Amino acid sequence: MSTPLRTTAAADWHALGTSVRLVVTDPALLDSCNLLLARHLAEVDTACSRFRTDSELSALDDAAGRPVRVSPLLAEALSVALHAAEATDGAVDPTVGSALETIGYDRDFTLVREDDRPVRLTVRRAPGWRRLNLDRETGTVTVPPGVRLDLGATAKAWAADRAAKTLARAADCGVLVSLGGDTAVAGEPPAGGWQIRVQDITGRVEETPAQGSYTTVGLHSGGLATSGTTARTWRRGGHALHHIIDPRTCLPVRTPWRTVTVAAETCADANAASTAALVKGAGAERWLTRQGLPARLVSQEGLIVTTPGWPTNPGARGTARPAPTGGIAA
Repeated sequence: MSTPLRTTAAADWHALGTSVRLVVTDPALLDSCNLLLARHLAEVDTACSRFRTDSELSALDDAAGRPVRVSPLLAEALSVALHAAEATDGAVDPTVGSALETIGYDRDFTLVREDDRPVRLTVRRAPGWRRLNLDRETGTVTVPPGVRLDLGATAKAWAADRAAKTLARAADCGVLVSLGGDTAVAGEPPAGGWQIRVQDITGRVEETPAQGSYTTVGLHSGGLATSGTTARTWRRGGHALHHIIDPRTCLPVRTPWRTVTVAAETCADANAASTAALVKGAGAERWLTRQGLPARLVSQEGLIVTTPGWPTNPGARGTARPAPTGGIAA
């Protein structure tokens, strides 16, 4: 007996300074799910934004090294960031906030390109994630004086994970949440999985060259994330800048990879790994393979490298199922 195909419905908008896409397998529940998602993202913004003076994260700047009680939401976001730092050997580090401000990324990205203030690039190490102290029992966090945090490398992916699971439980249907391309799915997927187009050239689908620049995967669970150095770029004082910071230099990372896409058990894990791969540079594909993470890496010259488990036909459909170890099975 054949199983009828599930229909889906989608909503697209903007929040957290990026694009938001919500897809559900029950069209009748789209509006209510969208309202819940909007509420969730507003709470994340209030807790985690580096650009809001009234956010919980910004309040930590004035703590002068004193323990500060934070909301469970921010404590969870910080815990995810610290886990990402540990799992990537510090390649993803939340203490790069000051470095981002130094290169001009101190406001919503839509305003960054309009700013013509000069920048002074100085090589230095980030303060380091090990200097943070998050006490989950007391709900407090201690940030050393002068250290500014940035959760941009993990917060959107974590928010997508959290929202997808919450909405799937509430609506009892399949849910996909994508925040700036960081995609999390939960609940029963459509037949064949959630079809997600992965491309390394920024732009609308119809403008993307057909040869070798994209692949389509069917994601059944977990998350998929792409990190790159070509999407959020700007120039300042003759310097070409982007938002991926190397904690070893506090400068935009110089990497052989244009984009890295990773599938993992959660979107947060996928995002941490894809960002870390850019920072690790040459040999990142071997690191991803050791982690058991299927990935697609595209070099600055357009050469595509994949790790075991990633669908191997560029431009064709493959299947992505995150395994219990955090990988996906083709």
